[in-house]
Amino acid sequence: MAGSAFERLDRRVTLWMARNGPWLLRVSLGIVFLWFGALKFVPDLSSAEKLATDTISALTLGVVGESVSRPALAALEVLIGLGLLSGRFLRVTLLLLFMQMLGTVTPLAIFPDRTWESFAVPTLEGQYIIKNVVLVAAGIVVGGTVRGGGMIASGQVAEKARVADEIRAT
Repeated sequence: MAGSAFERLDRRVTLWMARNGPWLLRVSLGIVFLWFGALKFVPDLSSAEKLATDTISALTLGVVGESVSRPALAALEVLIGLGLLSGRFLRVTLLLLFMQMLGTVTPLAIFPDRTWESFAVPTLEGQYIIKNVVLVAAGIVVGGTVRGGGMIASGQVAEKARVADEIRAT
């Protein structure tokens, strides 16, 4: 009897996670972008600010200085956050997110002295950058919902959907 009660509870919890996980992921990702972006509007408030503005300056060969790059980056991140939170214009929002993430990883290559202590040992700034892999993966999951997709809690239903998708793709 306990096994069946556990089974029912497990099924209900799994269904709840499948129904709510994608929008919770979108909202939490939006909060992260909104929060970190808002911090960048205030000089010296974000711990990532200096590395971010130095990266933009290096990528633009010094044409774009901190006085422009910091508020522009802040505005971009806030815009991404608002897009994710509202659920509107998700395609554009996710494109901006992925472009911003590409810029975020460049310090690993152009400022190795600030992002790596030694081979495969990142500094605290390097760790801050590397964790963005999770944000990219979250963006990919959110992107999977743009056309109305969602998570399926049933392995059997998911397998039928995969097969149907493969047939449609050919």
